[in-house]
Amino acid sequence: QVQLVESGGGLVQAGGSLRLSCAASGRTLSRYYVGWFRQAPGKDRAFVAAITWIAGSTYYADSVKGRFTISRDSAKNTLYLQMNSLKPEDTAVYACAAGGGSNPRLLHGYDYWGQGTQVTVSS
Repeated sequence: QVQLVESGGGLVQAGGSLRLSCAASGRTLSRYYVGWFRQAPGKDRAFVAAITWIAGSTYYADSVKGRFTISRDSAKNTLYLQMNSLKPEDTAVYACAAGGGSNPRLLHGYDYWGQGTQVTVSS
């Protein structure tokens, strides 16, 4: 079992920055992909970014590449998403997830999910 709790969401003006955190507890994350997904009102949940816990290999959606940075602090069992140059279209509920699937971009490969944190970008 893995428990995930997100924090750091809020309201920010377009062009601003936010840093999301995801605190993990329970089973070690060493064998997992960990990542961020987002869901806007009326939209399906979409992949944002992922990282392999041990190797630190990163994956990004094209829509956020160059603006968002995913990282982890193994000592703190915490996952981060640094979001810069935010746009109104980034507005969504952001959830972190962990899983052992073969493709970190696929929602179906994730076994554990946080509750989500709201990010709202105003224009």
